[in-house]
Amino acid sequence: MGCFPCFSYRRREISRRIDDSTGSRSNAVVVGTSGSGKKASQSSARSFAFRDLAIATQNFKTTNLIGEGGFGKVFKGRIHSGQVVAIKQLNRDGLQGSKEFLVEILMLITLRHENLVSLIGYCAEGDQRLLVYEYMPLGSLEDHLFDLSPGKQPLDWNTRIQIACGAAKGLTYLHDVANPPVIYRDMKAANVLLDNDFNPKLSDFGLAKLGPVGDNTHVSTRVMGTYGYCDPDYAMSGKLTLKSDVYSFGMLLLELITGRKAFDSTKTGGDKNLMKWSRPFLNDKKRFGQLADPLLQGCYPPRAFHQLVVVASMCLQEQAHVRPIMRDVVIALSHIASQPYIPDHDTKIMSSPAAPSSPSLQAASTPSRKRNTRKGSAYN
Repeated sequence: MGCFPCFSYRRREISRRIDDSTGSRSNAVVVGTSGSGKKASQSSARSFAFRDLAIATQNFKTTNLIGEGGFGKVFKGRIHSGQVVAIKQLNRDGLQGSKEFLVEILMLITLRHENLVSLIGYCAEGDQRLLVYEYMPLGSLEDHLFDLSPGKQPLDWNTRIQIACGAAKGLTYLHDVANPPVIYRDMKAANVLLDNDFNPKLSDFGLAKLGPVGDNTHVSTRVMGTYGYCDPDYAMSGKLTLKSDVYSFGMLLLELITGRKAFDSTKTGGDKNLMKWSRPFLNDKKRFGQLADPLLQGCYPPRAFHQLVVVASMCLQEQAHVRPIMRDVVIALSHIASQPYIPDHDTKIMSSPAAPSSPSLQAASTPSRKRNTRKGSAYN
């Protein structure tokens, strides 16, 4: 199928929830570090009164509803300082509860990175449980990739690579910089939020788990995640590793490549499951082109497209130990980003911004000459 050295760079080291067992407690407090590797200062995330958040959302007015998922509803609001925020309210009858609420607070007050959503505050007044985040104006990747409304521009190739690179950097921070490492456990298009420039940030850390430390190779835990994205090895054994996130990220790459959902209940037979549908193409290099999202209309650099399929395929290996680490995935994606699609003058250019190329790799590569819905909460 191919391997990472083929890219000529050196190696450097609810939606549909799955829950097959009983609950487990969060096992430690996270010691966060900043994206630069320095220890992060304790967050200034503040405690909000429920009344203040009710005012911010105009008493949770329906017109301010921007999403709904397993946790509950998410509303756009404006707090007293004038800042626009996203306010997620726990559904007391939902599948996610106080444990996930606490885990998310503990994670986000210590983990700080440009590709992770920022927690501004929370409310734990009486039986009310709410989280206050920075507002991401373009919603989730899911909103821009699937079931587009008439007239809505599809994501172009360069923007897809930009989003993939940013999401990979967020995961790399969790795996390599956070101490102890953090297993995200819920990588999916609905949890990748976008700012006005299509820069991605990972959200929803309610299922996150502290990774193995010392001589431990895995964390034994109940199987949780989203159907279609879940690592089959983890689903079978309950042994959670950092490579479980790598598999889920591979599914996200496959969605970006194909424009298809990891699991689509509206389709029939084998077409429902993206991994099953794509396997014949992933196993035959001559058929890689058949994976391309029709909405791309062939507007992508063939060599870089081929490389992206190989990266996705490596992440989706059934045996966890064969999958790459996220740091290597970032290097591979940076190399792909250094080969942007450059449309011909007579080619219509889509409205999405182009992904910036990597300065460090640009000299070593030759760019190709070809160049708010409510389906699910972006914060759930």
